[in-house]
Amino acid sequence: MYLGVVISPCYGRVEKISIQNDERIYEWEPLFMIKTDDGHVEMIQTGVSGEIESLEVQEGDDVIPGMVLAYIKEDLYVTGSD
Repeated sequence: MYLGVVISPCYGRVEKISIQNDERIYEWEPLFMIKTDDGHVEMIQTGVSGEIESLEVQEGDDVIPGMVLAYIKEDLYVTGSD
């Protein structure tokens, strides 16, 4: 099993979480919406498919760059095209 990590790219506040623990996710699916300190909304996605192992933040939490948002138990097979 390989655990992938979803991290925050910016300072801001978690506005919306589109996933739940143990939920299956797919590549480039929107996972989090973070409102940055300057008012922009960043959509957080990942390039992996798998199952959410754990959510490390809740809606309303403040985040900083590099902060872990979630851990993903990644699929062992490739889902994209070659």
